[in-house]
Amino acid sequence: MQYFILQYNRHMNQIFIIIKKIIPQRLFKALQPIYHYVLNFVAALVFGFPSNKLTVVGVTGTTGKTTVVYMTAEILKNTGRRVGYTSTAMFSDGQNEWLNDKKMTMLGRFFTQKMLRKMVKNKCDVAIVETTSEGIVQYRHRFINYDVILFTGLYPEHIDSHGSFENYKKAKQKLFTHIGKCKKKKICGKKDCKTIIVNLDDEHAQDFLKFNADYKIGFTQNADTETKNLGIEKIIYKYKGMNKQGICFAFLQQNIQMHIFGKFNVTNAVAAGCIAKTLGVDDFSIKAGLEKIESLPGRIERIDEGQNFTVIVDYAFEPVAVAKLYETITILESRKIIHVLGSCGGGRDIARRAELGRIAGRGADYVIVTNEDPYDDNPMDIINDVAKGAKDSGKIEDENLFLIEDRRQAIKKAMSLAKDDDTILITGKGSEQAIAIANGKFEPWDDRSVVRELLQNIEY
Repeated sequence: MQYFILQYNRHMNQIFIIIKKIIPQRLFKALQPIYHYVLNFVAALVFGFPSNKLTVVGVTGTTGKTTVVYMTAEILKNTGRRVGYTSTAMFSDGQNEWLNDKKMTMLGRFFTQKMLRKMVKNKCDVAIVETTSEGIVQYRHRFINYDVILFTGLYPEHIDSHGSFENYKKAKQKLFTHIGKCKKKKICGKKDCKTIIVNLDDEHAQDFLKFNADYKIGFTQNADTETKNLGIEKIIYKYKGMNKQGICFAFLQQNIQMHIFGKFNVTNAVAAGCIAKTLGVDDFSIKAGLEKIESLPGRIERIDEGQNFTVIVDYAFEPVAVAKLYETITILESRKIIHVLGSCGGGRDIARRAELGRIAGRGADYVIVTNEDPYDDNPMDIINDVAKGAKDSGKIEDENLFLIEDRRQAIKKAMSLAKDDDTILITGKGSEQAIAIANGKFEPWDDRSVVRELLQNIEY
């Protein structure tokens, strides 16, 4: 039965693409919400509403979602619990783990419900779902019975897609309205408690605390953060610094030393710790789980093949994340920084292209602008937009600024420039498994694999 419905769904998807091209755009947009709602209901029905048999955690916000999902899963797995998850970087059904090769975080077309069903079959007790604004707009959250929702923070992103920052925020808030309507369930004989967890240090925190929930938690670095009349438990943590081993912070009355970098990852680790605490993990196990994490796929991931310079691959694709990355790598005390970057096509926030170039132009000694995910846009148009920002910051083309459309050749150029103790940053894709090109096609790609291959062929 499931096989025939899935085949039917594939055919409907093709029909949907054809209809999109034929009917007027205004009419198409009017009918689209109905299509998505019905499709997601059918998906949940086909797979037996699997989220009712799991403790479901939703993670949303502009940044940090994937890292929080991964960290939470690692903490829980370290206690012996079986966990499944869906995220931008990776998928896990509780038995197998694999890199996300779909170029999408919260997949529709039956995928998410099918994953939840696999988690039930594999005897998972927790499912963690990275929940995006795009997924929410397309009702992919509606037939998932969430138990815990975490808000990481919010800043302008996907504005071209949503029309305005306010629309973007409202899309996120629909998830918080949804949890208040989710039915209570019993997992392992225990009745669940619908919980909202919020990063109180984000300026929009109050807007995500006003929704109905049985329990609310807020985490903050500031002991003076006002929480009166909010009805929440306030958890305070303290950033202590970063050393050659990684980040140090105090959380749950314990000093924690992690083996990853980035001050922003302290916030992500605390968020994961708060989720784990909500799910009954004791403080010592949270510390042990966090300290056991060695790296995150495509997130400040160091690629080492014995070369005499450092190579870091990171997913950062928008200005705030790239700026934070530059703050992070100061610990490396690099002789020179060589930055390989691009920007996205497909109508995604065109204004950020030049800003990315400006940040790289100010922070790096050499800037190499290349292809990232052009979709149907002309790759060189995107490259030129980014390069303009780098030029605004003082970079000179063919001297310390290079425009190379072929991403492999761009990375190769960076390696040719690198000397002892230099750092190469390669941003925009992280552990993604494809480059999105014209006509909805995907070209297989992995920055990390390409870097390893090129490094292994360097002659010292």
